Amino acid sequence: MTTEHKNRTILIVDDHTLFRNGLRILLNSVKGYKVVGEASNGQEFLNLLETIKPDLVLLDIEMPVMDGIEAATIAHEKYPDLKIITLSMYGEEDYYYKMVNAGVKGFVLKDSDIKEVKAALETVYEGGSYFSSELLRNLVNSLKTASKTADVQAELSDRELEILILICQGLSNQEIADKLFISKRTVDKHRANILEKSASKNTAQLVMYAIKNKLVEI
Repeated sequence: MTTEHKNRTILIVDDHTLFRNGLRILLNSVKGYKVVGEASNGQEFLNLLETIKPDLVLLDIEMPVMDGIEAATIAHEKYPDLKIITLSMYGEEDYYYKMVNAGVKGFVLKDSDIKEVKAALETVYEGGSYFSSELLRNLVNSLKTASKTADVQAELSDRELEILILICQGLSNQEIADKLFISKRTVDKHRANILEKSASKNTAQLVMYAIKNKLVEI
């Protein structure tokens, strides 16, 4: 006797019909996922949430009527556990900090392949944060050469800044330990200190902290 697994349900919010249609077809072809609703703007999305409770939401940033920032903020006030991933385009990096503050847990570029979209869905569904690898590379491209504020210099040690850069590049604690020739336990301790000093709860907020404090140039 086989056990039937429940599909993870997805809501797509984007104002481009062709993009929504293509994404729906791709996602419905992935085992374990099913698109259960679509909206063309933030207000339609909020209206749909009255009747649909998706496991995951793929949300555009710039839309008519109501944008993704406002929609995510309102949605999370009403449904704090809602898992939202932002559908992003190049040039929208200045919105990311606002989206993280609105409760978004992931960022995926619109031209990402389905493998990366699936990785984002799985990571966020399991309670993690996800940044597209290409997006992370763009964000941290000038981390080492960008000027940092005096406050950040005072708050973080040189080693913590070094580890923050590697965290933003998507490396795990073990990978950071291997790269810097230190123990994973030491990295764990530094990471905990960085999270505390930056008042961040997860990787997404750490990346935004780096952006906000000019550790990365946008």
